[in-house]
Amino acid sequence: MSNPTRLRAISLYKELVRLGRDYPNPNYNFHGKLRRAFEKYRDARGEDAEKALKLGEYIKQETIALYSLRKYRHLKNAYYSEARDSAIVSTLDKVSGQQPDTFVPR
Repeated sequence: MSNPTRLRAISLYKELVRLGRDYPNPNYNFHGKLRRAFEKYRDARGEDAEKALKLGEYIKQETIALYSLRKYRHLKNAYYSEARDSAIVSTLDKVSGQQPDTFVPR
């Protein structure tokens, strides 16, 4: 592995290690799998090294997307759960055409 490729691999590994600290599922063993993946491609040269680095970049992007999704879901549940419930009730009231207090199931 040439020196620039080696430096890219090291920086990618460091970034993935930092990202893996907050991985949502502690049973997944992110760090162990990351280390095995980098050890697998340790002797890669040329195009193989580039493919491995592209795979690592893809994993990095997907992990960041997973964190963003986790944050979005948390915020959505924290702020919109009550509004969503009241919106569902008002929608059901509109569909039924009756007042909420006078609704009688058939």
